[in-house]
Amino acid sequence: MARIELDLAHAYKRNPEQDSDYALLPLKMTFDDGGAYALLGPSGCGKTTLLNIMSGLVTPSRGNVLFDGRDVTQASPQQRNIAQVFQFPVIYDTMTVAENLAFPLRNRKLPAAQIAKRVGEIAEMLELSGQLNQRAAGLAADAKQKISLGRGLVRPDVSAVLFDEPLTVIDPHLKWKLRRKLKQIHRELKLTLIYVTHDQVEALTFADHVVVMTRGRAVQVGSPADLFERPSHTFVGNFIGSPGMNFLSGSVDHEGMHLAGVKFALPAGRVLPAGEVKLGIRPEYVSLVPSQTAGAMQMTVSQVQDVGTHVILSAHRDGCNLKARLSPDVAQLAVGDAVWLKVMGEHSCFYKNEEIVP
Repeated sequence: MARIELDLAHAYKRNPEQDSDYALLPLKMTFDDGGAYALLGPSGCGKTTLLNIMSGLVTPSRGNVLFDGRDVTQASPQQRNIAQVFQFPVIYDTMTVAENLAFPLRNRKLPAAQIAKRVGEIAEMLELSGQLNQRAAGLAADAKQKISLGRGLVRPDVSAVLFDEPLTVIDPHLKWKLRRKLKQIHRELKLTLIYVTHDQVEALTFADHVVVMTRGRAVQVGSPADLFERPSHTFVGNFIGSPGMNFLSGSVDHEGMHLAGVKFALPAGRVLPAGEVKLGIRPEYVSLVPSQTAGAMQMTVSQVQDVGTHVILSAHRDGCNLKARLSPDVAQLAVGDAVWLKVMGEHSCFYKNEEIVP
């Protein structure tokens, strides 16, 4: 395993002149030895480029990559001792499952007994023990991707295992099972695992630390709880959560915060810069309250979505739109009803120029 340190930028075009010319804007980042990380963001945000720079498939335009303090910027994937698992299974169809899993170890000329032991351990972890003697060609897509995962995990001396959206081809009902299995394997093997995905559920359930990326920038690195409770950028608030965080545009002066014609006192001890400020509040923390409750404002119901376990209530007032995740007993509310919704409280976040106000 290795501690990976990045201090770099990358552009695929020569002589980049503006931010949009870069696939990765300048960043500094550290992945600790034995950590489980996810690179999360929409397509084209730079997460696969970042993964390929770590693996050695791409050399950054400027800056360097360090493994345990050693500069490996110009080193190949083999020299870095990296295992990479791609979106589509990369296996040998003419080999058996056991032969596929053993292939990286045989290339390193490990003793046969050691290979058999390690293959058996990884096969058991991935629930492939009963298929070891089957040819890979006849297996389903999920079993083939398990083999691909196993080949990445089988080398005990690997510096890091990098996953590039490895569950894309897996049926949805099997994804949760494989994510849980990867999490269990990480705990048992203590490998450095870095997982690229555009799916927030995959990222938040797999990783201890999530790097949220957009337009070549890493806008926040934190635990799943950090990203949910205190998004450092409005993009993170929008991207994480279903529905995403509500953002209400307002202004702050010496009297407090003004939103949609309503004046709110700030939470005790809270100081905000004067001028335009956005209030961010998760739908989970918006509550239906009696009229005139402190921190609440009257709004008009625009939609009620009953999804069984909860209700997503949409409401509006003077150009402000809000979603609330409420208990099913409010499903009787109808479009056009007036409701009081609490938005100002301990879970409220505040943003200036899209960045959180500390």
